[in-house]
Amino acid sequence: MLDMALWISLALILMALTLNVYRLTVGPDMPDRLLALDTMYVNSIALIVLLGLWLNTKVYFEAALLIAMLGFISTVAVCKYLLRGDIIE
Repeated sequence: MLDMALWISLALILMALTLNVYRLTVGPDMPDRLLALDTMYVNSIALIVLLGLWLNTKVYFEAALLIAMLGFISTVAVCKYLLRGDIIE
């Protein structure tokens, strides 16, 4: 049962990633593209967690935490750049 749930969730997350790539390339303006990139971070974290569940190891969960922190920092930096034109005052 867990194996089937992992495959279904993997398929749904991959579908979400392809839709995010579409929004990233076709997005009408920069905030939409930034939001698509941020959503891709969340989807990649979900893929890594699914891989950790599938392989039954804890290393992938730590990698997911690192990617979450880097994704948050980079999103804040790009938003500050778009709003003010600089990152550090």
